[in-house]
Amino acid sequence: MIVYNVTIKIEPEIHDDWMAWMKDKHIPAVMETGYFFDHKMYRLMELNEADGITYAIQYFCDSFENYMQYQKERAPALQEEHTARYKDKFVAFRTLMRAV
Repeated sequence: MIVYNVTIKIEPEIHDDWMAWMKDKHIPAVMETGYFFDHKMYRLMELNEADGITYAIQYFCDSFENYMQYQKERAPALQEEHTARYKDKFVAFRTLMRAV
């Protein structure tokens, strides 16, 4: 199993809009690609949130090949949509993990 992890810090003034958009639009769009079979969203704890609220969104897929197809075929447009909507109000980084 492969876990595609997106860690993102959101500025407080857009948090509520971002959360609603993620739950109603972005995460469903990622899941509708068919490359992932499940996802989880976590809020990081014990952090100073004065400059932003941090989340980790994890998408689970069966194989590295599925992940690579997602990156090639669907990720660029989905990431661009997020960037266009929230511009400089967030910072994100992505990691890839394999279950052991």
